[in-house]
Amino acid sequence: MTSRLSSMIEALRAAGEPTRLRVLALLRQRDLSVGELVQVLEQSQPRLSHHLKALTAAGLVERLPEGSFVFYRASTGSYGKAFLDSLFAQLDRDEPELARDAARLDEVSAARAESAEAYFSNIAETWDRLRSLHYPNDLIEGALVELAGKGPFGRVLDFGTGTGRMLSLFAPLAEEAEGIDLSHHMLTVARANLEQQGVLGARVRQGNVTAVPFDDNSADLVIIHQVLHYMDAPNRAIAEASRVLKPGGQLLIVDFAPHDLEFLRAEYGHHRLGMAHEAMAVWSADVGLDLFEPRSFAPPEGEQDGLTVNIWKAVKSAKPKEHVA
Repeated sequence: MTSRLSSMIEALRAAGEPTRLRVLALLRQRDLSVGELVQVLEQSQPRLSHHLKALTAAGLVERLPEGSFVFYRASTGSYGKAFLDSLFAQLDRDEPELARDAARLDEVSAARAESAEAYFSNIAETWDRLRSLHYPNDLIEGALVELAGKGPFGRVLDFGTGTGRMLSLFAPLAEEAEGIDLSHHMLTVARANLEQQGVLGARVRQGNVTAVPFDDNSADLVIIHQVLHYMDAPNRAIAEASRVLKPGGQLLIVDFAPHDLEFLRAEYGHHRLGMAHEAMAVWSADVGLDLFEPRSFAPPEGEQDGLTVNIWKAVKSAKPKEHVA
């Protein structure tokens, strides 16, 4: 028996059970934890965990650990995705049981949004204080989209996605967009934001920007927005961006220019007080990226302790050098 035939038989066995089919329908809408599936399907966690294990083994579901949580996603692999697309093309979207599950999922998502809002309200004052120190975000975002170009992009990756704002901005220009972040709290915020805004084709998962779970030469655009100043080795994130970019792919970096606001280190966890263009140029050249001069945005007029924001654009060379270890 060929491996392809064996895979198909295993997938058919895994999907050919009522609860598992309902699980797959839900996961095609968004990533969900076992606890959220329990709430939607009103079945026990051990039972659903058993079903998810079978679906994962068959290559129809992907398992995404996130701290003490585990999220599940409908397969994005070529075979698994093709199988699911073909399977659900034969089902009526208004099938009563699936429609009820979808409505229940909206209720669960609303609860997720409330949790995210509660977390974000606790840090809102911090965000407001930092925003007051630099050029308006909407204008910076406009420049970022302008530098990237109109697209369309096949795949956009957001390193350190935070609230998911970059995914909201670029997902409409891409076939698929995915963000990673180490913080489960921020991923909760990002998921809630993307769902509330109706952003399609964007997902998030937990991950480290110095060792991202993406294949070599798989992305058209990578964004690193206000992340590098938190890192002790920013060059490692830039190296990872180069690794996953296709030749000719773009890297966009948004960060502060060098400054002397020590309170950002002491109170907000900034490891570096801004990023020097000279260092960025060296790190980029080391991993086969051609870096352009940054576009700079001065702090608000009259803000004595303001921050200058830089946007750097780099393009991956056809023959990149070896990456930094």
